[in-house]
Amino acid sequence: MKRFLSRSNSLMSFIQPNLTLIRDQIAKVKSEKLVRLVAVSKTKPHSYIEAAYEAGQHVFGENYINELHEKSHALEHLTDIKWHFIGNLQKKNCPKLTQCKNLAVVETVDSEKVAKALNNGWKKNGNGELLSVFVQINTSREEQKAGCMPEETTNLADFINSDCDALALKRCNDHWSFWLRLEQKGLILIF
Repeated sequence: MKRFLSRSNSLMSFIQPNLTLIRDQIAKVKSEKLVRLVAVSKTKPHSYIEAAYEAGQHVFGENYINELHEKSHALEHLTDIKWHFIGNLQKKNCPKLTQCKNLAVVETVDSEKVAKALNNGWKKNGNGELLSVFVQINTSREEQKAGCMPEETTNLADFINSDCDALALKRCNDHWSFWLRLEQKGLILIF
């Protein structure tokens, strides 16, 4: 890790102020205990993630399973890192997703098929703890958007709670309006 730190001074001088700014803005809105900053690291190199980690950011989100899989294995030495999968999830990709190191949350469960495949994969590949999941809801009802329809939410949540013993349902997500609210408040972290 020392070798990395000596190379990362310029990254730290870039990332640290951004993290501080975002944390200050979050503190103005709510207590940090109620808000978790998930730094979206898609397309960013390992060095950026390591610099953000060194600056105190330990929760990262990835949109693409292949990228998350590669990064989670390459950065396994960052022992407290937590990965959130935030991209569209298909049943066929659940086995690979469940092989990711330090996977903490899947934010985009939108069907019983996906929940069942994720549950089965986590039983086989998981770390022995429950995998936290969010139900993604398509509140705009747009066909091109992912998520279950609002009227399907209760049934999907019931299915996860009753039939998926390796998953822990934490909340429901309407990503689009959530991100829009964050953007309007200036709470998007881009590095």
